[in-house]
Amino acid sequence: MARFINPFTDVGFKKIFGQEVSKELIIDFLNDLLEGERNIRDIRFLDKELLPEIEGDRGTVYDIFCISDTGEYFIVEMQNIRQINFSDRALYYLSRAIARQGRPGNWMFALKAVYGVFFMNFRLHDTTDKLRSDIILANRNTHEQFSDKLRFIFIELPSFIKEESECETDFDRWIYVLKNMETLERIPFKARKAVFEKLEQMAEMASMSEKERDRYENSLDIYRDYLATAAYVEQAEEIGMARGMKKGMEKGMKKGMEKGMEKGMEKGMEKGLEKGLEKGMEKGKIEVARNMKSDGLPIHAITKYTGLPVQEIEKL
Repeated sequence: MARFINPFTDVGFKKIFGQEVSKELIIDFLNDLLEGERNIRDIRFLDKELLPEIEGDRGTVYDIFCISDTGEYFIVEMQNIRQINFSDRALYYLSRAIARQGRPGNWMFALKAVYGVFFMNFRLHDTTDKLRSDIILANRNTHEQFSDKLRFIFIELPSFIKEESECETDFDRWIYVLKNMETLERIPFKARKAVFEKLEQMAEMASMSEKERDRYENSLDIYRDYLATAAYVEQAEEIGMARGMKKGMEKGMKKGMEKGMEKGMEKGMEKGLEKGLEKGMEKGKIEVARNMKSDGLPIHAITKYTGLPVQEIEKL
């Protein structure tokens, strides 16, 4: 049995990053994520559910929703299975947090920045294998930042393949620990970062109450179902692509053969017609030569007008 919880389950993720008792973990992670940009000293967890402002609209439920001591909002999400329009969903999530800052009366649109941090157990785009993608609002031509109020950070976990000894930054160390936690016998890097000592305490299965353990086991079953579903979808996509390629090749070959036959027949007909004309003209010359010879015309004259050799005219 594993010593540590799986941090990618709903219960495991929120136990590590979503509790008041362990909020130093998410503070440390966000500071490592935004090293050189932000220095968060404290956070306050907010209600994860944003109810619709208009009856009948759709509400929003975040995994973790918090605000820093300087007023920036952070939405931290774990997504285990590829979802249709996931980029649009991320945009919707952050837009809701932006729009909720509106105030009645003489409000001057003084917005606080909203950060979306999305852990993904899949690649956002099949064409890239980048661990981290930072998306900002920028001028398309000059690439200058238009506004710092909206920021997306996508973390594609399948792209992280470093071993423990290869981790160079504290961000690397966080991703290594999270990705390998369920199989670890100990949490590494504790001598370098004291916060990993706290992480080890929070993530140990032995530290969970019976009620927490039951909730975690249910969450783990859901997570495994996610993986099985993802594997099935991926296999179906591969089969679909293979069938599509096969069908495309068959269609291409059929079309190519039809085109080839058509071209061949056309070429054959042209060649046959040309050969037939040549043969007909040759036969016509012989007939003319025979008639001219029977009328008593000299052989040299017949050769001149028909182009036939003397030997052939003599045989007529």
